Amino acid sequence: MITKPFVGVLLMMCAGAASAAAAAAVPECVTLSQGWVRLPPSPTATPMTAGYGVIRNGCSTAVAIIGARSASFGDVSLHETRIVDGVSRMRAVERLPLAPGERAVLKPGGLHLMLVDGRRVLEEGQPVWLQVQLEGGTEVSTALIVRKAAP
Repeated sequence: MITKPFVGVLLMMCAGAASAAAAAAVPECVTLSQGWVRLPPSPTATPMTAGYGVIRNGCSTAVAIIGARSASFGDVSLHETRIVDGVSRMRAVERLPLAPGERAVLKPGGLHLMLVDGRRVLEEGQPVWLQVQLEGGTEVSTALIVRKAAP
């Protein structure tokens, strides 16, 4: 009976397509809004600056941010600034879990993106394209707008 093997293969293909669609849907439900990059004080120097915004997990499952990258910078990493014994301390954040519906606010003096080894001069109003990397290998692409100060 050729029908049973055909149905089995068809079901496996449908299951694979469904899981691929679910994996592809993850980036669409994770968003970064109000994104901006601080304009460095000296635009002609190789910029090292910071990026901010609001990352929201609109997915029905938990996600974890494990990194970021940008063609405009040699290195992008997630950091957190905390005051410890009256001294401001910054540390790298290797993994940022977000439960369904949860959001993380990236702001000056708190959680933020460190953008290092700039590859171009930044100008106010320009977009800086960024790919936020999620655990599992998917990425969310977004633009952060260069600004002198918070919007």
